Amino acid sequence: MHSGGHATKQSRIAAAVAALAMMLAANIAANAAEITVVSSNALKSVMEQLAPAFETEHKLVLVWGAAVPLQAQIEKGAAFDLAILPTGAIDDLVRQGKLVGSTRAALASSGAGVAVRKGAPKPDIATVEAFKAALLNAKSVAYVEQGGTGIYLKALLPRLGIADALKDRIKRLPPENPAAFAVANGEAEIGMTQISEILPYAGAELVGPLPKEIQLTTSFAVAVGANARQSEAAQALIRFLTAPAAAPVFKAKGLDPAG
Repeated sequence: MHSGGHATKQSRIAAAVAALAMMLAANIAANAAEITVVSSNALKSVMEQLAPAFETEHKLVLVWGAAVPLQAQIEKGAAFDLAILPTGAIDDLVRQGKLVGSTRAALASSGAGVAVRKGAPKPDIATVEAFKAALLNAKSVAYVEQGGTGIYLKALLPRLGIADALKDRIKRLPPENPAAFAVANGEAEIGMTQISEILPYAGAELVGPLPKEIQLTTSFAVAVGANARQSEAAQALIRFLTAPAAAPVFKAKGLDPAG
């Protein structure tokens, strides 16, 4: 029964991607452009799924990372055409004149979740007390230090009164070693990150979202760079990503499409 549901989900994604490819094929520009996209890791699985359909029209060069370092690179003058980042970062960059405000579009939102290694027992995290107990019982807890979830957890753990107890068990990861990857590799017992950054790793399993009272929901937006070399093609990509046909792919990857 389960595998049938999975197959249906896969075929829904395939149909969505095919529909998007057809929509684009009807619109092919005479000159294919190469678009450089700077994107938060939270959108990686969505972009990798959707890219082939868009690339019937233009080529994408995708640059991944944690939001804070990516924003810093843009502020220092990195060359790019389109940015996909948490909404706060996009709005900051619009204010600084690094992104074109008139092109800004809401894209999706994502909740933070807890991951364990595939096949490991899943702790109870249904309530705030259960979540605290799960962390206190774990041998190690990992998050990406400069990721949105990591920054949030640095404030949350002291608020929950468990920061001192966990001090020696916290593993602060670099953006190149995502929390779900570290869990899949056995480097940490529990990993915390955006749900969309847990689902792509076959060796990690989603335990569930953070309890709603302490959940972190991150919204993501997209905008064209002020110095974009491929401004028109980048705007075509925004239309593609925000089209209703793309929504099933966002949902399948653990994100809530905007609108």
